[in-house]
Amino acid sequence: MSQKRKPRASVASARIVTFGHRMAMGAVVLLLLVAGVWTSWSDAQHVVLSKGREHGTLTVTGCGDGVCSGRYAADGPGGEPGRMTIEESVAVRKGDRFPVVVKPGTNELVRTGTAGLLYAWVPLGGALLLASLVIGGGLRLTRTAWGAAVAGGVLLVATFFAL
Repeated sequence: MSQKRKPRASVASARIVTFGHRMAMGAVVLLLLVAGVWTSWSDAQHVVLSKGREHGTLTVTGCGDGVCSGRYAADGPGGEPGRMTIEESVAVRKGDRFPVVVKPGTNELVRTGTAGLLYAWVPLGGALLLASLVIGGGLRLTRTAWGAAVAGGVLLVATFFAL
C-alpha cells in the first residue's frame, strides 16, 4: 500500500486558493454589514443623537407616494406648528399620533422612542441576515453565522412588534 504524496506546489497553491476564497467571502460580509450600518445611520443618527434637535408630535392626515404628511406640533416653545412629512411605513395610518424629531434643515421627520430607534436599524437587521448566509456557507463559521442570523432576526421581530 503505497500512498502517493501530493507535490508541495499543489499543497501551497491549494492554501493560496483557500486563503483567497476566505478573503473574498470576508470582504462580502464586511460590505454587507457596512452597507447596513450606513443605510441605518441616515435615520438612526436623528434618533440616537436627538439632544438639541426639535422634538414634537405628528398627527398623520394622509399618505401617498412613499411619504405620509400631517400636522406637526412642537414640544417646546421654539417650534413652529405646520405641515411635515415622514417616510411611509406599514405601521402609519391616517389619524395616528407619535413622537418625532425634525431632521435639521428639512421638513422631514423621524419617529423617535423605542419604535423609531428599532425601525431606523431595520436595514442593519436585514444585512445581518444576509451576512449570516455568507458567513455560514462561504466561511464555514456556523456558530458565528447563527449568532448573526439570530441578532438580525431579533432586531426585525422586535421592530415588527414595536411598531
